[in-house]
Amino acid sequence: MMTVSTLWWLIAGAAVIAELLTGTFYLLMVALGLAAGAVAAHLGLPVTEQILVAAVAGAGAVGLCWRLRRRRAAPPPPQANPDLNLDIGQSVAVSHWEADGSTRVHYRGATWQARLAVPEPVPTPGTYVIRAIDGSVLLLGH
Repeated sequence: MMTVSTLWWLIAGAAVIAELLTGTFYLLMVALGLAAGAVAAHLGLPVTEQILVAAVAGAGAVGLCWRLRRRRAAPPPPQANPDLNLDIGQSVAVSHWEADGSTRVHYRGATWQARLAVPEPVPTPGTYVIRAIDGSVLLLGH
């Protein structure tokens, strides 16, 4: 005869397996709630209280996980992510700007087309930093 706690552990294990198959981290939090239900069963609590403990623990874990993920800053888009493109953050010298806001800069042994990432009314020559890359155009900023 299977005990109630064993049933809780089996369901928690199934949630962990489902999480491994889908990669949904929230299912792992649900599995924690189910494990809390199993612990409640081991402590001899009635079934309704086991369900309540599992629901509160699972919902709390999911809520905490959701809150922590929301607090984290979103990564920059791939064309502006320095982890994906090592040119981001490098300096280039701009000698002059064209009337349309574009320029040509010498970078890594080649001449590149460039423009400001955030357009300014009258850009000035000087040293700029590569903020992103749009195709083969460097997007520059201060």
